[in-house]
Amino acid sequence: MNDEPHFAATLVLLKGLGTALGLGLLVGLEREWKKNPMAGIRTFGLIGLFGGLSGAMAMAFGGWIIAGGLVACTAMAIMANLTAMRQAEPDIGLTTEFAMLAIFAIGCLAGTGQLAPAVACAGTVMVLLHYKDPLHGAVRKVDAKELKEIARLVLIGLVILPLLPNEKMGPLGVLNPFKIWLMVVLIVGMSLVAYLVGKFIGGTKSSAISGILGGLVSSTAITASVSRRSKAEGSAGTVLAAIVLTASCVVFARVMVEVVLTAPAHKSALLPPLAAMLAWTAIIAAAVLWLAKRSGEKPGDEEAPSELKGAVMFGLLYVGVLYAVALGKEHFGNSGLYVVAAISGLTDVDAITLSTSGLVASGEVDPKTGWRVILIGGLANTLFKAGMAAVLGTGRYIKWTSAGFGAAAAGGLAILFLWPW
Repeated sequence: MNDEPHFAATLVLLKGLGTALGLGLLVGLEREWKKNPMAGIRTFGLIGLFGGLSGAMAMAFGGWIIAGGLVACTAMAIMANLTAMRQAEPDIGLTTEFAMLAIFAIGCLAGTGQLAPAVACAGTVMVLLHYKDPLHGAVRKVDAKELKEIARLVLIGLVILPLLPNEKMGPLGVLNPFKIWLMVVLIVGMSLVAYLVGKFIGGTKSSAISGILGGLVSSTAITASVSRRSKAEGSAGTVLAAIVLTASCVVFARVMVEVVLTAPAHKSALLPPLAAMLAWTAIIAAAVLWLAKRSGEKPGDEEAPSELKGAVMFGLLYVGVLYAVALGKEHFGNSGLYVVAAISGLTDVDAITLSTSGLVASGEVDPKTGWRVILIGGLANTLFKAGMAAVLGTGRYIKWTSAGFGAAAAGGLAILFLWPW
């Protein structure tokens, strides 16, 4: 008789139960450290193991076992809460009770073999429990107007956006309602994030963080948002310019990651000139950040930004640029790669990067041509953002964005024409 399948099944079961126990102990460690009188490391460990056993048994006998275990845990949590309320100084709250129920459910996940979700959920529970004071402190700093702006972002991003069709339509097939509205959501979201980062962190450090986040999401969106903001905060023009230039620097880091993922066999030929461009834009951004720190400028944070109207206007501008791109591609065709890159890069560096890297990977485009096409797209995007900053911004902000983007473009052109391969 072959016992190997039975032995393997036993190992899987023990792995799930061990994970359930370990995750319960992990959360219990945090509760024990906080000296919670209701449940500590042993109690949470047992609850996790109980959940693991319930999940494993449910796979053989049905889901009623999990339901019964959940009822038992709920009753236990209620009894523990009633007991705690009779103490001389009761600690009224439901956090630990719900954490107990969560650990039971997490144990069930582990017991059924869903180890990755179980670990992720347990980690989330521990973080939420441990960072009680910072979370409560952050909420207390949010005023009514800021909460209104957050609710507005939720409305346009989580309610309206999913309802829009994610397909091309209209003349030339360039109108994608989902992607166009996504740009509106990004502008509103990045404006709010930059404001909150500045409020809670402050100083030039917040400018760097806002710029990095903006570059990871959409440097075009953060440029539009910050440019409009500069009109209300003209005295902080250098700081705001630093945010935009940092975001533009991060774009080239993102491009390099996309190249590695799309054409890994050709990264040695494609990455060096792009890395040089990244280094040059990083120097520019660091220089403006240093100037902002030296000047002592601080962006105003008296009230939360209201960017919806401006974001919608940018969405309409974005549609116009999309039509210009489509007309350019239709006129020049795929033969003029450089022209297509310059036109496409105005609004989207990712598209030209991914498509060109794919052509290089398939052998349809030479790597020497490939990195130049990608760089031209990046330079076009840089110049587009420079124009946007000049049109939407004001004062010192225009001065430093023009200088920064101009220096970046000059360096990019030097790389384009002087690079040895």
